[in-house]
Amino acid sequence: MPFSSLLQFFVSGVTVGATYGLTALGFTMIYNTTGIINFAQGEFVMLGGMLAVFSMTWGGLPLPAAVPLAVLLVTAIGVAVDRLTIRPMRGRPPVTLVIVTIGISILLRGGAMLVFGKDTHSLPPFSEGAAIPIAGASLLPQTLWVVGITIAVVAAMKMFFDRTITGKAMLACACDRRAASLMGINVDVMVTLSFAFSALVGALGGVILAPITLTAYDVGVLLGIKGFAACILGGLGNPFGAVAGGLIIGVLESMGAGILSSGYKDAIAFVILLALLFLRPSGLFGKASADRV
Repeated sequence: MPFSSLLQFFVSGVTVGATYGLTALGFTMIYNTTGIINFAQGEFVMLGGMLAVFSMTWGGLPLPAAVPLAVLLVTAIGVAVDRLTIRPMRGRPPVTLVIVTIGISILLRGGAMLVFGKDTHSLPPFSEGAAIPIAGASLLPQTLWVVGITIAVVAAMKMFFDRTITGKAMLACACDRRAASLMGINVDVMVTLSFAFSALVGALGGVILAPITLTAYDVGVLLGIKGFAACILGGLGNPFGAVAGGLIIGVLESMGAGILSSGYKDAIAFVILLALLFLRPSGLFGKASADRV
């Protein structure tokens, strides 16, 4: 196989892998502050793309206004999910809360189907322009947006956790919620913030990917599973490992689809997830005894 084809598969893998990484980041943030896996994370990604599309078609907004509005709406939905469903159930066993998140996922997906319909939709690219040729491969301008926004999110998160009191308070909750509470940190506020941030990064993943792949009411299921696989691959509770895990899965998925068959594309994430659960449950970048930071 020529090098240009391999490079093209790599570029495509990095593009979708960045979205998996943002989805995994959302999983990690909620896990760190609550200890549960939010299986509605994929629906946050779906809602980001769908709300941006319908802000343009129904609201008549231009793309630069539709995208931030969609992200803000999904962030508000994330806060509402915590306040209306998770907070009243606090103190229940983790498996109960996980089942609640599965119910939320079904509710959001069903609501999106009723409101937006079952058709697939596309979002215009953030900037016009021809594909950029690189060593025989083609780099779409939207790919630069995807990679650039993902890097900006990771850098902003690093600064938030390292240099802000609120970020350090969230880290304290991740280490020991009881001790953080005894030190005067409002754990409930930190949990609400984690839902807001996870919804925000999920929505960002949805809006940057929608111009490349079509969006629909049911795309969140597969994106959520692949984001979860990336989260496990990077080490559950490790935010930067989650992003790296997403990129690795995206590249392997693209390479597998190009070299073997596109029919294996979606199966690769499941194979990686199962292999890791059997061989290294702590993930590639996690410790045998993981600290949730």
